[in-house]
Amino acid sequence: MHAKRLWEIDSLRGIAIILMVISNFVTDVSFFGIYSINIYSGFWLFFARLVVSMFILLAGISLTLSYSKVRNRPSREIHKKYLLRGAKIFGLGMLITLVTWIFLKQDFILFGILHLIGISIILGHLLVKNKRLSLFLGILFILIGIYLQNLAFGFPWLVWLGFKPEGFYSVDYVPIFPWFGLFLIGVFLGNLLYPEGGKRFGIRDFSNSRVIIPLRFLGRNSLLIYFIHQPILILFLWFFFPFPYHFFF
Repeated sequence: MHAKRLWEIDSLRGIAIILMVISNFVTDVSFFGIYSINIYSGFWLFFARLVVSMFILLAGISLTLSYSKVRNRPSREIHKKYLLRGAKIFGLGMLITLVTWIFLKQDFILFGILHLIGISIILGHLLVKNKRLSLFLGILFILIGIYLQNLAFGFPWLVWLGFKPEGFYSVDYVPIFPWFGLFLIGVFLGNLLYPEGGKRFGIRDFSNSRVIIPLRFLGRNSLLIYFIHQPILILFLWFFFPFPYHFFF
């Protein structure tokens, strides 16, 4: 029997979904030249990074909750489960890489949030039982990532780690350094707040409130919404503010 889903985690993920749609809507408005918005610095850059941070932290916490349900199974079965789950999400990320390479050319998504979460699940499940090591490595990865952000390298093959070549840009760039560190912080928080899947804190149950129910729905279907929201946004903008096809071809 599966443990009951935690309404607060689904609700937070639902909030992240709403913020993601807002962030990507603003990015699309700027990208298609509908209105000039500075998305590369200031408020909207902070907003986009906040959204990414929420998803990655929640993914780390969710890994600990998922692991609590299978922790008594044979190790080989557990490794297989998370290898397949991570590979599936990474594969969906590669599908987005292909689609954006076809339509966005040089701005295509090389290593975005789904690539990062897929790899993080595969690597993170090996650390899920050790919250202190997760915290230490999480901080270390973040510090290394912050250091790398100010550097440029003369080779492209480690861009997925955070070694950016000169002039590199991608519409969704979430490298291992520093973002896997944030995932590990999520693993630490999951173990701290939900030891073995149980809550360490008391919280009033708002799961059936009118506000929380739709947030829970969004949170439970976050992956599907992630895939369909951009085509819907682009069609909406094109209908009201037709832009030339050269953006895609």
